[in-house]
Amino acid sequence: MHILISNDDGYLAQGIKTLAEALLPYADVSVVAPDKNRSAASNSLTLEMPLRAITGDDGVVRVDGTPTDCVHLAITGLLATEPDMVFAGINHGANLGDDVLYSGTVAAATEGRFLGLPAVAISLTSSNPKHFETAAHVAVTLMKKIIRHPLPKDTLLNVNVPDLPLSELKGYQSTRLGQRHKAEPVIKAADPRGRTIYWVGPPGAEQDAGPGTDFDAIKNGYVSVTPLQLDLTRYERLQGLSDWLALETQE
Repeated sequence: MHILISNDDGYLAQGIKTLAEALLPYADVSVVAPDKNRSAASNSLTLEMPLRAITGDDGVVRVDGTPTDCVHLAITGLLATEPDMVFAGINHGANLGDDVLYSGTVAAATEGRFLGLPAVAISLTSSNPKHFETAAHVAVTLMKKIIRHPLPKDTLLNVNVPDLPLSELKGYQSTRLGQRHKAEPVIKAADPRGRTIYWVGPPGAEQDAGPGTDFDAIKNGYVSVTPLQLDLTRYERLQGLSDWLALETQE
C-alpha cells in the first residue's frame, strides 16, 4: 500500500505530520504538500507558471503551488510509483457544509479521486486544534475500512472529527452537508499608507444544521463522514430545464 498525503495548511503543519506518522506503520507514505499555508485555495491549478518541488532531508516534498497542484503533480509523474490512496489533512479547522466549496483540503482529496484513486479529506473541528491523535486514529480506521470494502469510484469522503480526546468520541455518523447563512460582510481597513484594503469576513453561522447534517454530528461528539461526488450534475432537474429552455421568450 502506497498512500499520498497532502493538505492546505502547508508541509510544516502539525496535522500533516501527525497523519503521516499514524499511517506509516501500515503503508509507504509520500507527503507532497504546499510550501506555505494555502487554505481556501479550492480546486485551483497553477497553469501560467512552472511549479517547483523541493524534497527535504525527511523525504517530504514541498511545492510552491496549491493543494490541487500537489496531488496532481504527485500522481501524474512526480513520484516514482503511483499511490494507491490519497489522504488530505489533518486540516487545522472544520470543513463543514458550504466550507467544502472553498477548502483546499477537500480539493486535494477531490483531485485524487478525479485521477482515479480512493480519497479522504479529514479535518479537526477547532480553530486551535489540539487532539490530532484523535483524527489520526480516525484516519487509520477509515483506511482499513477502505482496503477491506472499497468505496464506489465516484465517491470521496469528507471527514470531520471533533477536537476531543479519543475516549470522548461518541462514534461515527454518515452525514450530509449542512448549510451556513450568508457570509459576514467584508472588513474594510487601511494599509500603513492610507490605502483602502478589505479582509474577507467570517463565514456565516449555521443555518441548515439539524439531525443528519455534518454540523449536528460534530455538535453531538460524533465523527461526521460525508460522501461527496465528482459529478455535479443535478439529474432530477434535467427535464425541467429542458422544458424551461423550450418555453417561448416573452419580450
